[in-house]
Amino acid sequence: MRLSSTSILTAMFVAGLSTAALATELRLSHQWSTKDVRHQVAQIVADEVAAANVELDIKIFPSKSLFKPREQYRPLSRGQLDMTVFPLSYAGGQQPSFNLTLMPGLVKNHDHAARLSSSPFMAALQEKMAEDDVMVLVHGYLAGGFVGKEKCITSPSDVAGLQTRAAGKSFEQMLVGAGASIASMASSEIYSAMQTGVLDAANTSSASFVSYRIFEQVACYTPASDIALWFLYQPLLMNKSTFEGLSEEQKSALLKAAAKAESYYLEEAKKQDAASVKVFQEAGVEIAEMTTEDFAAWQAIAQETSYKNFVESVPNGQALLTMALAVK
Repeated sequence: MRLSSTSILTAMFVAGLSTAALATELRLSHQWSTKDVRHQVAQIVADEVAAANVELDIKIFPSKSLFKPREQYRPLSRGQLDMTVFPLSYAGGQQPSFNLTLMPGLVKNHDHAARLSSSPFMAALQEKMAEDDVMVLVHGYLAGGFVGKEKCITSPSDVAGLQTRAAGKSFEQMLVGAGASIASMASSEIYSAMQTGVLDAANTSSASFVSYRIFEQVACYTPASDIALWFLYQPLLMNKSTFEGLSEEQKSALLKAAAKAESYYLEEAKKQDAASVKVFQEAGVEIAEMTTEDFAAWQAIAQETSYKNFVESVPNGQALLTMALAVK
């Protein structure tokens, strides 16, 4: 039986609909603007997957437009969200072991961070994520440093008696151990606190120091360089069941895209630190360098404060900390 041209066109249209129906859309949420490196990492994954033509579309929701910053891990673990770029320590309430991903002196520089990402320590954390039906697609750390309103902050003795803002509870514990007083606030509040004399020193990410124009209020900047205290693990995560439900072609495309994004993330993280130094220098701010001896002194205080608290409050905490410190 010969089909009419109308029948053939109808059949082709229906087949097209069927193919379209097989396409999968994934929702990726994060808290940053579209100019941020973490958005760019997500965009690389989305673009590479689209170019692979495997009927997989990743829709990005930036600037906390889908979920609040700290409220993304739970919907991810429940399958209500497919992907997120997320500071893992935000989920420390659900999995206390994640607090190790924002711990002073645990990461020395970006290359050390990359070694940690491929270590037994990270494998142990990924086992914890798997309990929540979560997996890592792209590893990534961002670094930060110190600023001082009137002087440089490099060693523990420099913060004694100063009103200081720290990024994260573990850093607050260490700074108190060094003799500082703590003023807890969001990084967006550092500028006004410095301006009004509420704050003498602060600790946050390189990107935040620049975006919030902290260089206008300080005399000295100690950036992340070959040695830094502040590193925060901020991976691109995915719901594990969602990944496992994809076709082999889709999984392969996603993993290839993730590998490309991870390489980009590492190089851009290094560039951000260098770029922040240039901004502070151009503003006439003194640049200080933390020495190996300074780092060891901070880490010694962290061992008696932040590390000790972690080990005492987290089941199997000592084993996890030992694995992290074993990565050289």
